[in-house]
Amino acid sequence: CRPDRGDHGITIMTSANTVPIEAVRQYWNQRPCNIRHSTQPVGTREYFDEVEQRKYFVEPHIPVFAQFERWNGKNVLEIGCGIGTDTLNFARHGARVTAVDVSENSLQLARRRAQVYGLEDRARFFHGDAERLSEIVPPDPYDLVYSFGMIHHTPHPERVLQEIRRVTGPGTHLKIMVYHRYAWKVLWILLKYGKGRFWRLSDWVARYSEAQTGCPVTYTYSRRQCREMLEQNGFQVTGIRVEHIFPYRIADYVEHRYVKEWYFRWMPEALFQGLEHRCGWHLCADAEVKG
Repeated sequence: CRPDRGDHGITIMTSANTVPIEAVRQYWNQRPCNIRHSTQPVGTREYFDEVEQRKYFVEPHIPVFAQFERWNGKNVLEIGCGIGTDTLNFARHGARVTAVDVSENSLQLARRRAQVYGLEDRARFFHGDAERLSEIVPPDPYDLVYSFGMIHHTPHPERVLQEIRRVTGPGTHLKIMVYHRYAWKVLWILLKYGKGRFWRLSDWVARYSEAQTGCPVTYTYSRRQCREMLEQNGFQVTGIRVEHIFPYRIADYVEHRYVKEWYFRWMPEALFQGLEHRCGWHLCADAEVKG
């Protein structure tokens, strides 16, 4: 999700392992990710078109990472589908998509999106906790398991990976995005909200990681930690890369204006891209299920 004006009132938990999944569900039901990316009436084709355009404008690495066209005729399992932007792009490129989310409100919009674009026959939606994935979705021969920005928001990410193993077989491809520990955004949060109090960094990152403040769980990972987490749970990592620094002034962005912060405005594009690949917020990993 992109930064936005915060909504307050959510209590931050000091230990992510103690957060009940119900708190996660309630948080994302209050404000599904990207729901305010359009000023058009919610649920209309114009609304979904604008949400998609805005999402991929500020995060152009997503279509490159997802490789939507590659999965034509394949079975895709998406974990944490939100309101269905990526889901429907897999479907419109010919994939058969099974999508899961813990938020009923997000799924309601995702299902509506499929109806609007006439893709109900290519996307099926399931509600539930990804830490119990094998109880929710059928163990189909999935060619791809895709999860962009969900695993770091569940209390026990390793359980999600274990559950993915339960519903997949050798050779299944895995694409996940988790938040990067050594990111520009982490430094920004530490300085702006934490006032340099690095000993509480995990609390500040959780509270301010999303548009709606007070996310109950937000983990961050180094490249090494991401690789180890995947390999310890039965995956062979084939690539990891860092992407995405959000360069726009939030006050303008929430008004649908794209004005860069002064320190990015004058930065050469090549330098900015180099900074993104070192200090980006999105840690994108490709892996395969081990035989």
